[in-house]
Amino acid sequence: MKKYLLTATVMIGALLFAACGNMNKEADKKEDLTIVTTFYPMYDFTKEIVGDEGNVKLLIPAGTEPHDFEPSAKERAEISDADVFVYNSSDMEFFVDSLKDSVDSKQTLMIEAAKGIDRLESQEADEHEESEEGHGHSHEYDPHVWLDPVLAIKEVRTIAEELGEKYPDKKETFTKNADAYIKKLEALDQKYSDGLKDATNRTFVTQHAAFAYLANQYDLKQVAISGVSPDQEPTPSRLAELKEFVKKNNIKVIYFEENASSKVAETLSNETGVKLEVLNPLESLTNEQIKAGENYISVMEKNLKALKESIN
Repeated sequence: MKKYLLTATVMIGALLFAACGNMNKEADKKEDLTIVTTFYPMYDFTKEIVGDEGNVKLLIPAGTEPHDFEPSAKERAEISDADVFVYNSSDMEFFVDSLKDSVDSKQTLMIEAAKGIDRLESQEADEHEESEEGHGHSHEYDPHVWLDPVLAIKEVRTIAEELGEKYPDKKETFTKNADAYIKKLEALDQKYSDGLKDATNRTFVTQHAAFAYLANQYDLKQVAISGVSPDQEPTPSRLAELKEFVKKNNIKVIYFEENASSKVAETLSNETGVKLEVLNPLESLTNEQIKAGENYISVMEKNLKALKESIN
């Protein structure tokens, strides 16, 4: 009888131990943060800050144009269920304003990475005045702040600070990770400063008017074929004006966006005989690029190399 009682006691103890272990595992799972980010730079910045402290997800799929992205009902529910939602600004992610009424701010921390950064007026407005065709959304302000490494640093600090305020027990880790990443961004900024400072020609022509902040930071001049949205077509008068500008200013290179249609840039290139080069606005990386280990810094370094083709 004692033998049976001892066996039963051991079995009960084992079950209780296993149950406690499972409960601890469940508690650990609950402690892991779920963070949804909108498009690639927000994902990369946040992942660098969070490290192993949470699960960072990319909302807008790789290779998708983010300017006019609208989340599905399932994706909206995923945002509502997340602990944190990180976006650039409502100048970029138009759908964010409609989320603010449906997402419980007590459950989901919404972080605007570009908060506090002075915005430039968009070049898209001028194009719309000439164009007969409109778009579903119009950019009043240029959202592409992340393409300036100095402003990217500000975005990283904002994300880290707001995460630290919400989760004080993880603040030290977030700050440490952010500081380490910011050192890399400062090195990137230095590469741009050193690489472009002595150039005599400081003008570049691009298909997508995404590089105004970068141009401002390094004393360059961006001349855009179209507006802030990469799918925006320039008017015939604008194309004729650009053709004249390219010839008059002896422009050697026209930059286009790798993940968007380059038909307009190709047309202008064919008519003027200039070279085409990729300048990536980092709005999205393809799955192949991500698998190959590409990230914000590596792509920005490629952009600098490409810019040197015309800024010299």
